[in-house]
Amino acid sequence: MGGGEKLVRATISEVKNALSAYLRKVRSGESVLVLDRNTPVARIVPVGRDLESPRAANNVDEAAKVARLERAGVLSRRSTESPLDVLGEPFPSGARILDALLEERAEGRRDGLR
Repeated sequence: MGGGEKLVRATISEVKNALSAYLRKVRSGESVLVLDRNTPVARIVPVGRDLESPRAANNVDEAAKVARLERAGVLSRRSTESPLDVLGEPFPSGARILDALLEERAEGRRDGLR
């Protein structure tokens, strides 16, 4: 935190009982650090300001969305390697598709596949 920003510390019950007042503080540019038995559990900051950068905020938002969808059973995380790993290395830049196709056919003939 820098640039003269003010940090307000409040317990969960204080925030719960006076949420509107704390949100007014946030609107005026202050941040609220929410504590659970003196342990920080959350930070309420004005919209448009985040912990590190806009990209970091988007990553947090995306991770939260994925976690929420996973809990709801809408999606499940892959437990094995990606099917794309089977494809192997991509062609080098400048490779021609026709050359690759002809090479693959020639390998198939050598291996007795045709």
